Amino acid sequence: MLPAANTYDIVLDSPLGKLGVQLQDDKITRLDYLGNRAALMSATTPLGRQITKQLANYFANPQFRFILPFKLHGTDFQLRVWQALTQIPSGKTLTYGELADRLGSGARAVGNACRNNPVSIVVPCHRVIAVSGIGGYSGKTDGREINRKKWLLAHEGTAGQALKTHCKAPTSGIQQKTQRNLHA
Repeated sequence: MLPAANTYDIVLDSPLGKLGVQLQDDKITRLDYLGNRAALMSATTPLGRQITKQLANYFANPQFRFILPFKLHGTDFQLRVWQALTQIPSGKTLTYGELADRLGSGARAVGNACRNNPVSIVVPCHRVIAVSGIGGYSGKTDGREINRKKWLLAHEGTAGQALKTHCKAPTSGIQQKTQRNLHA
């Protein structure tokens, strides 16, 4: 369940819709996709402005690497998975099984940790795919969530065999929205 809309410190527009960012003790604790009706809320702190700038940089340049402080709450295993996700470079993917092998775990456990990632985009769980296709995103395998994963992977230029059949490039409407949102 997402936090109430008034608990976000920043709400910004992005090519993927509104993003809500929650901060605690000068660290990011959540980044959530919000409905398009959510009211924008500008950053009022240096960290908030840094987050806003880094997200804009990523949407303008998919090779941009985030350097932001986190305060993530999860099990020891989830924290290990989330840390490993930050080591997957933009434009590269791993399968759930490959990441599980690196961590000495199982693919399903890695998938569950990815599903519970509280800071998507910045902690790039979208770069983990299934051996037979794109896999899931936020616990879903279709609809809005999977379209976000497809967009993020296409934005980063990921060109694996699994994505050739499952991931289409963003439509011109999304590209136009990206340009509007980044220059707003």
